[in-house]
Amino acid sequence: MKRNSVPTEKQVKIRVLVADDHPVVRQGVIANVKPQPDMDIVAEACDGVEAIALVKEHLPDVVLLDLRMPRMDGIDVVAEIQAAKLPSKVIIMTTFDSEEDVHRSIKAGARGYLLKDSSHEEILEAIRRVSIGETYLPARIVQRVAEGMRKPELSAREMEVLRHVATGRSNKEIGAQLFIAEGTVKTHVKGLLEKLGAASRTGAVRQAVNRGLLRFE
Repeated sequence: MKRNSVPTEKQVKIRVLVADDHPVVRQGVIANVKPQPDMDIVAEACDGVEAIALVKEHLPDVVLLDLRMPRMDGIDVVAEIQAAKLPSKVIIMTTFDSEEDVHRSIKAGARGYLLKDSSHEEILEAIRRVSIGETYLPARIVQRVAEGMRKPELSAREMEVLRHVATGRSNKEIGAQLFIAEGTVKTHVKGLLEKLGAASRTGAVRQAVNRGLLRFE
């Protein structure tokens, strides 16, 4: 049965804050939400720091939050909201769909994860469901997370080595940086190549970027 989106006299509107550093995207979301009889836009933010300040000021029910923003990353905004025990529920809305980004977002406390090419109806459904305490993950995001769970995770040391590999350092240089033997570095490189399904160091970096394990600003 379809949920009735028309508020009754006693029904309080869902208070929404939109945070995105791209004005066109931000205004597009607002234009979709604003006409809804059961929703109200209480504020909009253009970066992470402003988002936190406005969340604390307005205490919206739902925050539609971009993952990559200036001054403060979306993940950090979610973590700050959780740490401050604010009642606002966060839906990440982004162009990034790697399992690592989804995992980090949910682990930080996000209640939903949408891609920016989501339909207007999907965005509105996510807001309504998250506002009542549900978690909202589209089928394609659930599939991506399931695929990620089947892949072996890199150890903390392998991640350290991978970050140095991405800068072009040799095994010897990485060993000197991490205070471990060159042979040990070679073993870690072999392990991360196997786990990432890559045949070369360049391929490993490419796979790591695709999975969201590495990010180049």
